[in-house]
Amino acid sequence: QVLLLCAAPELDPSFSALLAQAQADPAQSFPTFVVALATLDSPAWDVLSPDRPLRYWRLIEINQPPTQPLIGSALRVDEQIVNYLRGLNYLDDRLAAYVSRLHARGEELPATQRAAADEVVKGWTEAQERIPVIQLVGADGASKQLVATHAAAQIGRRLYQLQATTLPQQAAELDSLARLWQRESMLQPFALYIDAQDPDQNNSGSHSAVQKFLSRCEGFLVIAVREAIPALARQGWTVEVSRPAAAEQRELWRKDLAGVPESAPAELSAQFNLNATDILRVARMAAAREDGIETVAERAWRLCRELVRPQLDCLARRIEVKAGWDDIVLPAQEAAMLRQIAAQVSHRNRVYELWGYARKMNRGLGISALFCGESGTGKTMAAEVIANELRLNLYRIDLSAVVSKYIGETEKNLCRLFDAAEDGGAILFFDEADALFGKRSEVKDSHDRYANIEINYLLQRIEAYRGLAILATNMRSALDAAFIRRLRFVLNFPFPTVADRRRMWEKAFPAETPVRGLNYDRLARLNLTGGSIHNAALNAAFMAAHADSAVDTQMVLSSARNEFIKMERPINEADFRLLEAAEAVV
Repeated sequence: QVLLLCAAPELDPSFSALLAQAQADPAQSFPTFVVALATLDSPAWDVLSPDRPLRYWRLIEINQPPTQPLIGSALRVDEQIVNYLRGLNYLDDRLAAYVSRLHARGEELPATQRAAADEVVKGWTEAQERIPVIQLVGADGASKQLVATHAAAQIGRRLYQLQATTLPQQAAELDSLARLWQRESMLQPFALYIDAQDPDQNNSGSHSAVQKFLSRCEGFLVIAVREAIPALARQGWTVEVSRPAAAEQRELWRKDLAGVPESAPAELSAQFNLNATDILRVARMAAAREDGIETVAERAWRLCRELVRPQLDCLARRIEVKAGWDDIVLPAQEAAMLRQIAAQVSHRNRVYELWGYARKMNRGLGISALFCGESGTGKTMAAEVIANELRLNLYRIDLSAVVSKYIGETEKNLCRLFDAAEDGGAILFFDEADALFGKRSEVKDSHDRYANIEINYLLQRIEAYRGLAILATNMRSALDAAFIRRLRFVLNFPFPTVADRRRMWEKAFPAETPVRGLNYDRLARLNLTGGSIHNAALNAAFMAAHADSAVDTQMVLSSARNEFIKMERPINEADFRLLEAAEAVV
């Protein structure tokens, strides 16, 4: 009755005159508690108590100047309540700064995610007393949003999203926000999706605002987290949500991507672990553009590679892949093993999924390789060759961005790195791997203990990683023995033989580079690695460009001598004299 008394002037402007007449004061044309006590049946003073519904739910507001007694102060109904009484339903604009609408799309959910959506609906509709908070647990935020929107649509509610990082830290502001949202969810068919996907939201120090919000708010709530919060402020119901399974992704590609070879959906689902939303977006973009250069399948593959790049660029440096099989010089056994690595990555879907190995294994589904050898023997080039063969992005891990002096931060960075790489389209290349994968030491103080924790985490993560990880080192003995057991391939890059060095010298100069009288047999006698041969050839080319002439043996010898000096290696003057003599004859 008090609420209707306050709303009356908004619904019928002539009611203001009646209020002024009732209070015998033309200036008092607004409702007050005096009028309510005098005219309404069974008056009760506690109606305007802060913990009673009128004020707790912000249905009315009291405009009390400092000198005005409470009983004579103006009462005003909240604008949102007036509009609701008039039949105008919209989201309160005080909430618009915090929440945004999540629209349910018409596509059908894969079976695993449909089952998750049914679990959410079950948790909401079968509650005996308070509606539980649904925790959606998993690494992929888009899949959880998709499940939540479909669940809300099943019970006829519109879903809004709230970022956990935007929750007010001040208790009064947080309480006001929680009350406003709960009032909206009681007036209108709303549900709320709280995005706490950021890993930092899952620790006890940073999710306190989420916990306070949940303790003050009822209704249909979903909170998206990577790992379940163990002690929620309200009764909880946990539902695990993951990306579609490999077979489901294959069917999504087959349905959404038209005009491609029969093998394309299987290849895309084997390499890229994407959610249903990303698959649909990539398929539409790939089919929308016809440039005559790429096929639809090739364009879809490239778009998938580009999709995961932003997630890795902040933690690793992408290597522009240029080297191919014709550019690398290796002994036959090592070259065959490189091809075997590429073949295993290409056919892992057939072996793991179609041939049933994934049902028998819960770890070790990835492929990891160790490249050992001196600096310059071709370890980085070999990684480029594999990436080029597989048409995947190659990322060199930036240790400065991953390793942190703060306890636990290194593990968090590595977690983000591996999670992003597992989406597909990336090969992780750990150069100087002994810096990260070193031997565990005897614990003498807290520094040793935390260093060993980092190594233990890496041991577990490298085994659980489902992609291709390549570790390169010139100090194999410095690696922890437990890593060697977890590696599928170990390649030793030997110092090149004379025959190998001859082939390297022949490949060191591009076809466009002018050369004159180079004796590759003689140059092959110089004990240089492939990297040093490349440097010597490049420096010789710059010498020739400066002299405006072709590259000759003398320029190459001068550059090669500098390489020996730089590497602090002994110079065999006899080899240089023979080469200089041969050059003089020419």
